[in-house]
Amino acid sequence: MKFSKFSALGAVVLGLATVASAAEYPDRPINMIIPFGAGGATDISARTIAEPLGNAVGKPLIMANVTGAGGATGSVAAMNAKPDGYTMVFTRVGSHSVNPAMKATLPYTLDDFRYVTVYEINPFACAVAADSDINSMDDLVAKAREGGVSFSSSGVGSGLHLGGVMVMDAFGIEDPVNQVTHIPMDGGGAAATAVLAGTATFLCTNSSALASFVANGQLKPLMVTTAEPVVGFDAPTAADLGKPELEQLVGWTGIAGPKDLPDDIAAKWGEWMQAAANDEEFVSRMEAVGSIINVMSPEDANDFIRGQYSTFKALVDRLGMRIEG
Repeated sequence: MKFSKFSALGAVVLGLATVASAAEYPDRPINMIIPFGAGGATDISARTIAEPLGNAVGKPLIMANVTGAGGATGSVAAMNAKPDGYTMVFTRVGSHSVNPAMKATLPYTLDDFRYVTVYEINPFACAVAADSDINSMDDLVAKAREGGVSFSSSGVGSGLHLGGVMVMDAFGIEDPVNQVTHIPMDGGGAAATAVLAGTATFLCTNSSALASFVANGQLKPLMVTTAEPVVGFDAPTAADLGKPELEQLVGWTGIAGPKDLPDDIAAKWGEWMQAAANDEEFVSRMEAVGSIINVMSPEDANDFIRGQYSTFKALVDRLGMRIEG
């Protein structure tokens, strides 16, 4: 009986310590994994939000690029971390919507993470070279039906690969996987260069990746995948063209922790992100490259990511685009 009393007392003390620990979070620096390389869209977004987010958190954020396997290496490192909020990962459309939908042997699933926010949306835009005789999506689709049309991407299984096929499918191209030639390149910059050089007819990618090419008059946008116009892109929206289903085709950046991250810690991240996203310099810098700042709560972020994944997976399954190995 004495043992039971002491055990009960110990459990109470342990419970109080756990509550106190959660209440004090964070009491030390937080490791922030960026699963893509320096200079890419995820890295730019992460490092731009770092200062205002660190101010909101009240502790240093230690940024580390953990690269490899299309974002999988850094994502797995976060998945396997202790779920105490001291190791978080910047999630991205490629690593947490496209990869799970397209790759059969990915070493994680959506259920391995607790998504605490999505804070940045990157509309996709489809574009051709400025001197192309293609001036509209109707022109592009007509040429695609005739054959001989190609699109470039940042690699097999990438968001740009999925995007090009998804757009052609939405516009009624039968068997777009085979009717339109996919030209994989080594990265998004090389994909844009392929269109400029005439190697590929068009590409569909994040507006942030195309903004400078469009501003310089090198690429001609044909469409943006939003309901509203995108600043700097004189092109109709998916809604204008009667293709609202393409509004799911957007890039995004968010933050996640391991799947067992506690509710109270997830809620704190939601609050911190709301505060950080009000920083005028952050908003200005991200909008300058075509991003839309839209901070989602943990619940909304989870619903958004799963909804996009379901759309992508249905397309991949229907067109036989699953990548084995």
